[in-house]
Amino acid sequence: MYPYRSACPRSIWRRLIGEADKELTFAGYTNYFLWLEIPNLRNVLRRKAERGCRVRFLIGDPNSEVTQRREELESVPLTVSTRIKITLDELSKIIHVPGVEARYGDDHIAMSVFIFDDDMLVTPHLANLVGHDSPMFHVQRQQDDGLYDRFAYHAAALWDGGGAIRELTPQ
Repeated sequence: MYPYRSACPRSIWRRLIGEADKELTFAGYTNYFLWLEIPNLRNVLRRKAERGCRVRFLIGDPNSEVTQRREELESVPLTVSTRIKITLDELSKIIHVPGVEARYGDDHIAMSVFIFDDDMLVTPHLANLVGHDSPMFHVQRQQDDGLYDRFAYHAAALWDGGGAIRELTPQ
């Protein structure tokens, strides 16, 4: 457990992404920090997808009321919608790769779930704090119907309820 998402070493993120070969799900509302923290992430994800790993991004709609409300709560210069647009720009460069998928979903504004095969990082967002100031838990699959499966179910339900990203076109 980490008292802040930003306290999790970059090496953990790199290891979990690097070792995953079946599933990478990034259900963070903006996922913006990933592009800054993980060197060459776009090419890493492209190679993963080309080798059969399912790569999914669930992000908030930058034009939704939920996003606007979150921007008011956070009240920071780098707005939620801008951070989402950074992710959309990065995804536009790899969305054409089979196995890379993206959807909008505003229901996960209060919790981010990042899945790496049988590991996940979960961030419950606290009050008006930005994601990097919220706590994060590293959860590993240990048993059926355990904590991992509860969060995986949550992520799957969010994905299933997500909508198409109209602006995202392959380049």
